[in-house]
Amino acid sequence: MRSVIVMSCFLLCTLVLQAQNSPDCRTAIPVCADVPFMGLTDGSGDIDDFDPDVILSSGCLEKGSVASANIENNTSWFVFRAGTGGQVGFDLEALPSNGSTVTAEFDFAVYGPFGPNAACGDISSGAVEPIRCNYEVNATNFTGLGINPANGDVGAPSLTQNLNTYDEYLDVQPGEIYYIFINNFNTNFDGDPEPFMLTFTGSSVDDDQNSALDCTLRDEFLGLDIIACEGDPDITLSALNSPAGADIANVNWTVDYDDDGTVDATLTGSGPFGAEFVVTSPNSGRYFAEITTISGTPPMVADVGGILITFYGIPVLDPVNGVTILEDILDDDTRTNNVEFLVDGDSSYEYAINGGAFQDDPIFRDIPVGINTVIINDKNGCGITEPIEFLVTGYPKFFTPNNDGINDLWLVYGIETLTDPSIYIFDRYGKLLKQLVNGAGWDGTYNGKPLPSTDYWFKLDFSRSEDNVVVARTIRSHFSLKR
Repeated sequence: MRSVIVMSCFLLCTLVLQAQNSPDCRTAIPVCADVPFMGLTDGSGDIDDFDPDVILSSGCLEKGSVASANIENNTSWFVFRAGTGGQVGFDLEALPSNGSTVTAEFDFAVYGPFGPNAACGDISSGAVEPIRCNYEVNATNFTGLGINPANGDVGAPSLTQNLNTYDEYLDVQPGEIYYIFINNFNTNFDGDPEPFMLTFTGSSVDDDQNSALDCTLRDEFLGLDIIACEGDPDITLSALNSPAGADIANVNWTVDYDDDGTVDATLTGSGPFGAEFVVTSPNSGRYFAEITTISGTPPMVADVGGILITFYGIPVLDPVNGVTILEDILDDDTRTNNVEFLVDGDSSYEYAINGGAFQDDPIFRDIPVGINTVIINDKNGCGITEPIEFLVTGYPKFFTPNNDGINDLWLVYGIETLTDPSIYIFDRYGKLLKQLVNGAGWDGTYNGKPLPSTDYWFKLDFSRSEDNVVVARTIRSHFSLKR
């Protein structure tokens, strides 16, 4: 549990929680099953949770019988964590706007189950599809999972482009996390937010509505940790999503920028009571809020774990050890090498070299000598590099200068791609035996006389200022002469 709530029962035991809205998945509102939830749909949010250029398949959100349907139209996002195993559903009821008539026509999608590190990036990238949803015209003011209370219709299995108003219940296990996306299909006729009631149902809720969903997640009212990209729109944290509801006198905001357990600054909130704080890119950190209530109940704090917001950018190779050659000594007939890439950052990355497929492992084997290219992709969706050139140099681990035309010279492969290269060859005592330039090889002689079979050492010096080339490293190693 990331936060501690201490408050009197009358705040938690009211008929419904106040109307709230968060139109972006990354700031989804944590909810529980102990009381119905009064929600709103208003606007499509600051980010595009369903970017058509990214998502190629979105399950039943791909337009059904109404071809003009808009996936993100006056949206709201919620998240819940299962407290017990069993059956969970919900009723989503459209309510009159401003006490008049019902103008909203709600659709929904449910995503999950996720583990403790659930991230909206899996949804917005299209990596996962809805497991339940209604994206069709409703014949009643109700839609959801389970049994329609208006007409008794039992939820049917969820299929892509189905015509269900109600889908079947979820069978959940303790600790599983699920996201609910709510979309108002109809145009917002009067320009006001459209209200709805979200009530959880199912056998586990009937057994104990206080434990069916883990209410401590709702107590973490700042929401789940957020991964964002540098340059993303601002992130608004809201204490209004707390169970305190309207019982807020003041909110104190703090931040631990390094996430090292030490609070670095006290921040100034905005809006009534300072109840909101806007996080701008790239201010990563763990943010905390402490609520002082009007009723005088003990302070409500979200400072045990707060909410960690991490901004990532386009991957950048480490300027010192970005490309590391893992094996220098190569067989003459393969002339390949093993290479490891190190990114200056702590996001999740994947790598592709020479136009090949991406892999998670930063180590590549059997890389040919000479100029190669690597592309690095941030798996959190925060950018991909242009092809980065890197150099692999290779040399034989032995040579046999016996004038048979095979391995008679020792030389560095790919040296022609270097700038101003020079190779210095030494004996085991450090005596300089030969300097090679312009790609020349060594025939195993010193002052015209053949040298004995043994190990010899070399140093390769070259410029590190080549345009658009990341040099693996300066080569200092040894090889064998065999006769």
